[in-house]
Amino acid sequence: MVINLSEQHSLVSNWVGELRSSEIQTDRMRFRRNLERIAEVAAYEISQQLEWQEIEIQTPLGIANCKTLKTQPVLATILRAGLPMHNGMLNYFDKADNAFISAYRKHHRDGSFEISLEYMSCPSLEGKVVIISDPMLATGSSLVKTIQYMKADAAPLQMHIVVAIACTVGIEYVLREQPDVKIWCGEIDDELTAKGYIVPGLGDAGDLAFGTKMQM
Repeated sequence: MVINLSEQHSLVSNWVGELRSSEIQTDRMRFRRNLERIAEVAAYEISQQLEWQEIEIQTPLGIANCKTLKTQPVLATILRAGLPMHNGMLNYFDKADNAFISAYRKHHRDGSFEISLEYMSCPSLEGKVVIISDPMLATGSSLVKTIQYMKADAAPLQMHIVVAIACTVGIEYVLREQPDVKIWCGEIDDELTAKGYIVPGLGDAGDLAFGTKMQM
C-alpha cells in the first residue's frame, strides 16, 4: 500500500515545495526542519494504525481511562540523509527503540552503482512494528537491501517506509520485492534518470542537510 500525503493539499505540500526550491534549500536548518516535519505528520498517521490498549490513569481528582500504545515501534533510518526524518519520528514515538543503517551507492567509472551496506546497529525486530525513514525513494535498491538484511534474523510484525519524495519506479520495485510493506510519501514523482536520480526531485538530500561529501 502507498499513501501520498500530498494527494490532498495540506502543510505537507508546502514543506515539500520548500524542500524542492533551489533558493530556500540553501538554508540547511530549514531544509532539515522540513524533512523533520514531514516525518512528524507521517508518525501521527502511522500511530492511528497501531495497536492500542486502555489503561487507568490516576489524576489529582480521580481515575481516567486513557488509550496508550500496546508496544513501541522500532525507528530505523539510513545514514546520513535520514537523520532529520528520524528526529521527526522520535519527536512523536519518543519511547521507541532505534536502528541505524549505513547504506549508500558505491559508484563505478562507467556510471553504474551498487548498494553497499556496511553497518547496522539494531535491536531485536521479532514481532515488532518497524518504521524506516529516508528522504528519497529513487530506485528502491537501498531500501530493499536494508529490509532484506533486517528480515534475515527476525520476522517483524509490520514494516513502514517513510520518505519525503518517492519515484513510481522505486515504489514498484520495493512493493515487488517486499509486498508486505506500507510506503508513506510526502510526494510522488514519475521520472527517474539513467543514473537513478528523481526528476524533478530535490537534489541530494544528504548534501543539502549536512554539506557535500567526498566521493569514495
